[in-house]
Amino acid sequence: MAEDIREVVRQKYAQAITLKTGCCGDGKSSTSCCCGDPLNKTDIITSDLYQSGDMEGLPEDMVAASFGCGNPTLLAQLNDGEVVLDLGSGAGLDVLLSAKRVGPQGKAYGLDMTDEMLAVARANQTRSGINNAEFLKGHIEDIPLADNTVDVIISNCVINLSADKDQVFKEAYRVLKSGGRLAVADIVLTRSLPNKIQQDLLAWAGCIAGALLLDEYRRKLAVVGFTDIEIEIIRSYDISSLSGQVVTIDLSASELEDMNGAVLSAFIRAKK
Repeated sequence: MAEDIREVVRQKYAQAITLKTGCCGDGKSSTSCCCGDPLNKTDIITSDLYQSGDMEGLPEDMVAASFGCGNPTLLAQLNDGEVVLDLGSGAGLDVLLSAKRVGPQGKAYGLDMTDEMLAVARANQTRSGINNAEFLKGHIEDIPLADNTVDVIISNCVINLSADKDQVFKEAYRVLKSGGRLAVADIVLTRSLPNKIQQDLLAWAGCIAGALLLDEYRRKLAVVGFTDIEIEIIRSYDISSLSGQVVTIDLSASELEDMNGAVLSAFIRAKK
């Protein structure tokens, strides 16, 4: 099933960036990626997480092409000369923001498996004139960088999409330098979802089915060696708004009600 999940995720995000429909599509297609109705707002999850000052010098349409659940560049203090890696970099917004913050002596890498996303990210880099960024093709379970080469790892609602999160955390730990920081935004759960949702491939692509329980997320990070683990809840999602968008199976009214409060977005921080 892992390869099926990866392929569905790749197809859906390729379709979303190609059609430029944003996270939730146009309401007519099955674009299904990370989207929802956070705190009863009908908009892209990232819509109010980036300030206008952050976007100075970057293409104006980059936030609209974001598919995340937070702003991970706010999570860690980025210093001049540091090396940053964004797992699942998409259209490149967080990579380019990071590149600006670490300055010309630093570097920001973006890693993504989707050719269409990489093409848009590289075009955005060219449009922005930022030279200290590089976009790599690959999987977050097999990071194409050497050991102990990165100061900060960020990610925006991507780790939940992986079917092998243990390997993602092992790889993140491997490439971080001693004292390096993990600072990611991700979807987490307060309780387990029904099995029929966990088996729904589009619910995986929609960042719901593959999300970890809070305690499970913390435990998996600790097992590979991370310390100082902090999980800060930032939003709760109305599951009823996701039915038909990221969950393609029929759910009864009672099932939807039972799931409310189960799906959250969070900031996760840890150190190597």
